Amino acid sequence: MQRRQFMQAVAGAAIGTSIAARSQAESASAEPFHLKLAPHFGMFASLAGADLVDQLKFAADQGFRAWEDNTMPTRSVEDQTRVAAAMQRLGIEMGTISALGKFGYEVHFAGDDADLRAKVLEQIKSALDVAQRVNAKWMTLVLGSLDPKLNMNYQTANCIDLLRRVCDVVEPQGVTMVIEPLNHRTNHPGVFLHTCSQGYMICRAVGRKSCKVLFDIYHEQIDEGNLIPNIDRAWNEIGYFQCGDNPGRKEPGTGEINYRNVFRHIHDKGWTGIMGLEHGNSRKGPDGERAVIAAYREVDPA
Repeated sequence: MQRRQFMQAVAGAAIGTSIAARSQAESASAEPFHLKLAPHFGMFASLAGADLVDQLKFAADQGFRAWEDNTMPTRSVEDQTRVAAAMQRLGIEMGTISALGKFGYEVHFAGDDADLRAKVLEQIKSALDVAQRVNAKWMTLVLGSLDPKLNMNYQTANCIDLLRRVCDVVEPQGVTMVIEPLNHRTNHPGVFLHTCSQGYMICRAVGRKSCKVLFDIYHEQIDEGNLIPNIDRAWNEIGYFQCGDNPGRKEPGTGEINYRNVFRHIHDKGWTGIMGLEHGNSRKGPDGERAVIAAYREVDPA
């Protein structure tokens, strides 16, 4: 064999071995993450394929023990049922689903429009059917937009009143509404609820176990910062966490947030709930998806 042919054969064998090893590593079951990290559909589609159940299987093999899907109410009943069965089989806990979808950005909670407020309750009841079908114990609630013509105190009172009516619907079914503060500065100018401190005040005023704050670390870094002290202050009213680095809203390590310390703090406080991976991938394709998994292994509190 000539030297060039020999070197090509060696290189080919090395590449084949590398691909085989990588494939074996991705298919073998990894140790579970210490936090209940919840990816979403599409995050690992290049490695796992387009099928929803295949993506769940892949995530379980990588050590993920939870999942979330904001768009679950828009999926077919067949897909909802199939996903729920697969998650139960794989030991994956269902995280939050969206209660209102795009309707969540109307002036309904803060405003005086009786028809819009009645529609909120109708949407909640519809989403509750989906939550029960997929075994979701949390539903994300965006409190809509500000009413520029109404004093902020009246708007807050309106929100509290409607949230109590929402609790009357979901609480008997064992579901918790998690109200999500969304940042004003980058993504959601004009929303009513935009800080955790505001959400904390509202939850205290509502005074129901089925109304808690969704602490999205990405949004909170933008509008308030001071993450660990704010987590401590609001701890008793936090019902769910989501994450994403800032700027860019991608996986940890791509921005300014020290996720190693933040995750360790949350874990050490005894958090047993879910941490939703509410962000995109910094790079496309299989390598980008591997980078997401590696990023969470790096910051997972051991």
